[in-house]
Amino acid sequence: MREYLLTLCVTAAVTYLLTGPVRKFAIVAGAMPEIRARDVHREPTPRLGGIAMFFGLCAGLLVADHLENLNEVFENSNEPRALLSGAALIWLVGVLDDKFEIDALIKLGAQMIAAGVMVMQGLTILWLPIPGIGSVSLTQWQGTLLTVALVVITINAVNFVDGLDGLAAGMVCIAATAFFMYAYRMWYGYGIEAAAPATLFAAILMGMCLGFLPHNMHPARIFMGDSGSMLIGLVLAGGAISITGQVDPDILKVFAGSERAAVHQTVPVYIPLLLPLTIIAVPMADLVLAIVRRTWNGQSPFAADRGHLHHRLLEIGHSHSRAVLIMYFWSALIAFGAVLYSVHSASMWIVLAIVALSAVGLVLLLLPRFTPRTPAWAEAFVPPRYRRRRAGSVVYESERPAGEEEQPTPVAAGVGRVNGATAVGSRSRFKDRLHT
Repeated sequence: MREYLLTLCVTAAVTYLLTGPVRKFAIVAGAMPEIRARDVHREPTPRLGGIAMFFGLCAGLLVADHLENLNEVFENSNEPRALLSGAALIWLVGVLDDKFEIDALIKLGAQMIAAGVMVMQGLTILWLPIPGIGSVSLTQWQGTLLTVALVVITINAVNFVDGLDGLAAGMVCIAATAFFMYAYRMWYGYGIEAAAPATLFAAILMGMCLGFLPHNMHPARIFMGDSGSMLIGLVLAGGAISITGQVDPDILKVFAGSERAAVHQTVPVYIPLLLPLTIIAVPMADLVLAIVRRTWNGQSPFAADRGHLHHRLLEIGHSHSRAVLIMYFWSALIAFGAVLYSVHSASMWIVLAIVALSAVGLVLLLLPRFTPRTPAWAEAFVPPRYRRRRAGSVVYESERPAGEEEQPTPVAAGVGRVNGATAVGSRSRFKDRLHT
């Protein structure tokens, strides 16, 4: 465990320290596009945060290669090299997209090629554990197609959810933490050496996200861009493929009594088609809804819009920070709930706890729909949204009477900011949530 923690800390430190210089480089290189209609931020913000995250990945793998216990992962398996090769390719495509806006179909093709590179070097699904049947061996073409599909789906799920400050990095960090717990249990608890690469990938992914989050929390000073979102999506998919397609359920017979019992015991996070749904269920739901919504409206599935889940939360009335925290809550509930259920699937208390927390999450989700007013003597102790309206007081969108249009706030000419930098003129493309 200490070597995994050291690798995590080194990855986080390198990512954190490099993000500042990368931000300055992005501003100089002009990787700071115009604000689009679907964007939530109001000031031009540099991208290319994926550069720092990629070098954090390289640093984590380099440190792990020189540690006594983790060095065996590199000696006994080619998966770390396969992951680095695919990550380098998808990262380069992401950097070019952050600067030059590459076509969506070209990015999709690059994602498939990156997945193919990993397959060629051994990071692929060899067999599929089916509940009630056992492990089913896959042909080379079946394993390749399933691996490529899993990589592409996971990358785009993470990419679609990258719409608010700190959202994608935080949700992937939560998913990586839950995945690390499961993989480490497989490796250390059951002594399955084949689970060691997935454990290493999860630890490094946690470090990449933790190192980048301080720069990306609201208000973000830099965005990870496609170079970062596609990168962390690929690393997450690589860990899922490693532990799902490389760990033979036959090994678990010793602990579960039979192969069928072993497969059944690990159902919640073992099947490749279910693992992304449980570990990153919220991004996956956002991806599916976006494809259905755009296709139903006669648009391309790759056409950008403002209909994602995080946009819906803002429309309901949540603030930027609270919308991100709600997404964190649901991601953690589903991911950790799946991991706990895989450990104690016979415990009814886990199911009841998940149901109770889900009810709490629904209350938090619908909280802006209820705006109770507090007595005058208690107004000083509650947030402004719960205070009674007076002449000249702040008016919220959720408090505005139906049919009353908001008046835009005048913006002084020549006042421009770049989230901590300069060099871009003023821009007012969105309506403020608060008006006087």
